[in-house]
Amino acid sequence: MTTGQNSGSVWGAVHHKSTTLLEIAHTRLELLGNEVEVARINITRQLVLSLAILLCVSIGLVLSTVGLVILFWEQRLVVTALAAGMAWASALYAYLLMRSSARHAAPLFNASLAELKEDLRQLKEAAGHGPTPG
Repeated sequence: MTTGQNSGSVWGAVHHKSTTLLEIAHTRLELLGNEVEVARINITRQLVLSLAILLCVSIGLVLSTVGLVILFWEQRLVVTALAAGMAWASALYAYLLMRSSARHAAPLFNASLAELKEDLRQLKEAAGHGPTPG
């Protein structure tokens, strides 16, 4: 009878551990889904804003160039060349800002990975393997 009780308690412990692991996995998947949704919203917002800026700047540059060419009709080649140079300089500046922004962005799924690493550390500690380095 004692073996039946031991096996029942072992199976109960296994059941409890597996239930806990499934709950942890469920929570982590929800966190991952939230991070994916936030990333999607941010990317969409950045794309829409970038396109709006591009449209407004393009229209502004064209109208400004036309206005300056009309104003300084005798020097229309110089005005057009200066406007083109300013447009290229602005494009280069925007490119450099975008590249810098992409470098400093937080890695995707950073919070999920940190939580999974902490879960793994706690599970190893509970299993008697001791703390994990890192």
